[in-house]
Amino acid sequence: MTDQPLQPFAPPFSVNLSSGSAVEWLLGIAFALWLLFTLIAIYHWLKYSHASLIAFPAIFVHLAVSAALMSYALTGAVPLV
Repeated sequence: MTDQPLQPFAPPFSVNLSSGSAVEWLLGIAFALWLLFTLIAIYHWLKYSHASLIAFPAIFVHLAVSAALMSYALTGAVPLV
């Protein structure tokens, strides 16, 4: 047994998940949850606070800031807003 080189542990099944694709999946899930939360929040805000003058500007600012953050997360460059 001592004449054979040591082999690193390998699981019995092959998982073809690189770190890059794992990050893509995690970001995709995070963005999908963000989209769901945003749509629900906008629906409730417009339904229950439709008379508020700040509703539409706040929704616009939320979407613009979120888009800038997502763009930065995906590209690493600061977007020019």
